[in-house]
Amino acid sequence: MTPAVVAAAIGILAATGVWLALRARTFDVVLGLTLLSYAVNLFLFVMGRLATGAPPIVRPGVPPTLAHYADPLPQALVLTAIVIGFAMTALLLALALKSRFVNDDDHVDARPDAGPDDGPSGGFTSDPAADRLDGSAGRPRVDANGEDRR
Repeated sequence: MTPAVVAAAIGILAATGVWLALRARTFDVVLGLTLLSYAVNLFLFVMGRLATGAPPIVRPGVPPTLAHYADPLPQALVLTAIVIGFAMTALLLALALKSRFVNDDDHVDARPDAGPDDGPSGGFTSDPAADRLDGSAGRPRVDANGEDRR
C-alpha cells in the first residue's frame, strides 16, 4: 500500500470516529470511540515502519539493525492497545445498556429536552427502582393493595 492510501485510511477512521463520538446517542459514541482506537492502532503500526518477512529473532552473523529484523515495540504497543480498547468498549457498552434501561432512552444526557438552564443535576431524583435492569423502573413498586411487587 502506498503511504497516501494508509494516511487517508487513518484520516477517514479518525474523522468518522470523532463525528460519531460527538453524536447524541450512546451507541454512536461507543462506535466512534472504537473507530478512534482503530485509527490510533493503525497509526502506531505505520509509525513503527513494519518490515514484512523480517525475522523477529537475532541470528548469528547478521548485524542487529532494524534493516534486518522486525521491531517488536510497535507490535507490543498495538497488542496492548487492542486489549485495552476491547475492555473499554465492553465497559462503555455495559454503561450504555444500563443507561438505556434506567432512563428508557438512548440519549447521552438521558433527556432529549435538556437545556443549559437545567442545572448540574438536570432535575433527576434518586429512585431505588431505577437501579433495576428488568424494565420496571417506571412502574410503581406497590400494587393496588399496598403490597410490594418486587
